Amino acid sequence: MSKVSVYLNFATQTEVAFNYYKSIFGGDFTEPGFRRFSDMPPMEGMPPLPDHLKNGVMHVELPILNGFKLMGTDAPEEMGFKVNFGNNIYINLEIDTRAETKRLFDALSDEGTVEQELAEMFWGAYFGSCVDKYGVRWMFNCEEK
Repeated sequence: MSKVSVYLNFATQTEVAFNYYKSIFGGDFTEPGFRRFSDMPPMEGMPPLPDHLKNGVMHVELPILNGFKLMGTDAPEEMGFKVNFGNNIYINLEIDTRAETKRLFDALSDEGTVEQELAEMFWGAYFGSCVDKYGVRWMFNCEEK
């Protein structure tokens, strides 16, 4: 069956951000948990990894709702990355109950920015949106009657 996931890049905050998301959604990281840059085998033609990057997160997955996986990595400038969060990427959560919608909205908007308070919308959903404290944009849709 097809699934949707979102991959998030952080300059160096992946572990902190994913522990935050785990505290909200619960569950466990997909085994083996946080994979580190130090787990990568040496690659021909590539310089050795600087010591301060070895503990960086190469990959992590967190199942959050109904099999949906949130994935992430550190993308440090020393490895050629420049992380810029755009305003065009949201993670859309279609949640079964208003209570769970409110709980997740409140948790993810804490220390972030509420763009649209949860409210009834013309398309029949209880909807809201926010930007969390790490700059990730979230939309919440609940069609519970």
